[in-house]
Amino acid sequence: MIEPTILAIESSCDDTSAAVIRGGKVLSNIVTTQAVHEQYGGVVPELASRAHQQNIIPVVHQALRTANVSKSELNAVAFTLGPGLLGALLVGCSFAKSFALGLGIPLIEVNHMQAHILAHFIDDPKPQFPFLCLTVSGGHTQIVLVKDHLDMEIIGQTTDDAVGEAFDKTAKMLGLPYPGGPMLDKKAALGNPDAFQFPVGNMPEYNFSFSGIKTSVLYFLRDKVKENPNFVEENINDICASVQKTLIKTLLKKLKLAANDLDIKEIAIAGGVSANSGLRQTLQESAKKYNWNVYIPAFQYCTDNAGMIAMAAHYQYLKGDFADQYVSPEPRLKF
Repeated sequence: MIEPTILAIESSCDDTSAAVIRGGKVLSNIVTTQAVHEQYGGVVPELASRAHQQNIIPVVHQALRTANVSKSELNAVAFTLGPGLLGALLVGCSFAKSFALGLGIPLIEVNHMQAHILAHFIDDPKPQFPFLCLTVSGGHTQIVLVKDHLDMEIIGQTTDDAVGEAFDKTAKMLGLPYPGGPMLDKKAALGNPDAFQFPVGNMPEYNFSFSGIKTSVLYFLRDKVKENPNFVEENINDICASVQKTLIKTLLKKLKLAANDLDIKEIAIAGGVSANSGLRQTLQESAKKYNWNVYIPAFQYCTDNAGMIAMAAHYQYLKGDFADQYVSPEPRLKF
């Protein structure tokens, strides 16, 4: 089958998503965000699982309808195997297994983090192999050497917290509402990035550390608020801009080192944090400065979505990489 038609399902965290791809072209990409977590200031796993159960059938129905594809035209069903929240993954996995079994078509298990990288092959321009991909999200921070669609190697990663967690935790310290990362980004656009200084992590080789900056921000705010109870309110934009600059500087420092050492000019970013406007702008500036060819996915393919799962499934289908009905979710799935 040269142009397989695949239904893909993503349910790794708090977004229920379904997409349809045919011949490597994404025909639909439907995402339903769960608002229930806002009142808790973060994702509640049990509530996420229940919301996935409520959303998955309507989302799949809409994805098929938008793509103008019937169930009988599907050649395979793909789903996120991991990493992610176990309960959330179980909903997508169980639905995909049942759907594929009922239709008598193959099942494809997809690595969520690899799918983030393959989102770059949904639209043009597409990166040339080999390329480096800075994969940044709430749970992961990695520099990946991408040799082919299904041949990837992690050459650097965080030794503690992910950069997305650093964004979110800082936002929470500042009293910003959930989701904190995007709110911090908006505030940062209005502030002075040089107003305050925070430490830039420096781990061996291409690795990262973000626990230090979180601690630094915590003590900084504690001391400043003692001097002036209104300090955060009066300086919120400058604080956000300064923290964001530090986090981005940490990321780009290691990315530049890897690009120089491996002599690679093809540079990509992926994952939820790749939607950050500051990171996007800094990467574009770096492209001019270092003569890089930079690739940034469309916004809808940065955050968790089934379109990227579908693209990964497309290449796995062509390779004949199928799963059986005994497959189970793997919350801590590695490359």
